Amino acid sequence: MKQRFFQGLLVLIGVGLLVFALSKDPKRPGLPKWQMQEKMLSDAEGQAKSQAKKSADVAWIKLLLKENSAARSFDFPVVAEAVSGKKVIPWKSMDREAKIRVGAAIDQAMIELLTEMNHAESPVKGLRRINEGSRYFEEGLQRLLDAMTGIRCEFPKTREGARQRSGYPDLVMTDELTGQVFYLDPKLFEESSMSSSLRTFYFEPKNETLKITHDAVHLLIGVGHDGKDGDWRFTGYRLVDLSGLKVRLKTEFQASNKNLYLNGSVLETVPDAGKDGSR
Repeated sequence: MKQRFFQGLLVLIGVGLLVFALSKDPKRPGLPKWQMQEKMLSDAEGQAKSQAKKSADVAWIKLLLKENSAARSFDFPVVAEAVSGKKVIPWKSMDREAKIRVGAAIDQAMIELLTEMNHAESPVKGLRRINEGSRYFEEGLQRLLDAMTGIRCEFPKTREGARQRSGYPDLVMTDELTGQVFYLDPKLFEESSMSSSLRTFYFEPKNETLKITHDAVHLLIGVGHDGKDGDWRFTGYRLVDLSGLKVRLKTEFQASNKNLYLNGSVLETVPDAGKDGSR
């Protein structure tokens, strides 16, 4: 009886070892010929993928050139609604009482803010670049408007609910009596450059960081200055309804310092070049 038991056990162990051996992944022979063939196959696959990507990129670039989008102009309300699904409401279509109330609030805040920024102790005085002063106007306008009865003004949130300072628009204001929403975008400009064709308004639509989340009136507040570097005097402001704005799309390829200098393409690095007049 015991003999039969041990015989059966040995058969089971043998079957188990056979199944285990057959089910294992076959071991690749560590031969140079096999490794060479495997590398050649991997290289061929990589080259095919790289070529496919290159062909797709070339086709896309040619399509961009063919479209010649830089020669076209677009209505800003169409662009804003296309990317956000929210309407740009013209100022003139608003209720008369609401226009008077909101216009007066913006005027009061801007007059007070211009006085602050023209003061000798203004934080804008002495800045290297006038563009660095924009945030002081954004913060000052938000503070002054939000302190008014019946007006709420804050920094807008993205679709994801995150409060974000960069990108259009800079501020969102609500007339609490009507619930009407206004987007405000303060911009600084030199009075003598009024007719300049240089780009000064930018709107970069990104799904993740888009801050247009309401049907709203879109207003730009252009703050003029005299152009005296480091000692600017602010001369007044212009309230612009963006529902009539025409914009252009500029297609450009960009790279950062990180892309330029930290990607392994630097051929030579010379520290302190020219420090003592020599290289």
